[in-house]
Amino acid sequence: MTERVLSSPECPDYCRLYYSSEQKQLTVTWQGNVTGPLAYDGAQAALDILRRYPCCCLLNDNTDLQGPWFDSLLWLAQQWAPAAAQAGVQYVAHVVRSGTLATLFLGTPTHHLFTQFEIQFFDLLAEANDWLAACRQQPAH
Repeated sequence: MTERVLSSPECPDYCRLYYSSEQKQLTVTWQGNVTGPLAYDGAQAALDILRRYPCCCLLNDNTDLQGPWFDSLLWLAQQWAPAAAQAGVQYVAHVVRSGTLATLFLGTPTHHLFTQFEIQFFDLLAEANDWLAACRQQPAH
């Protein structure tokens, strides 16, 4: 088990990163009003952990976010996603608050920007964890 918490004066404990070797999963939990620079720092911290502890599953939990989260979808798709896939990520479960702009993302062509791994969106954390557990049962790609 490895855990890292990112904080800033304007947004304490905005990102909690928890790696479980037993589950072969990195869970990233976001909270508060996360600005662009904080989101980049959290995304980079996730990559650092993934490179150190390769795992096939990533759970990104945005249920406790307030306001918009991350305005650089292209950076995520073009820079972060390939690096995460190279570190071993095969499955990403993204939990969003219902009624946010992230839920609109599901029906748009931008969802196809992430081709390096399988990504699914969920309203409930339990459903996301169940899906990742099922993914771990599948043969490696």
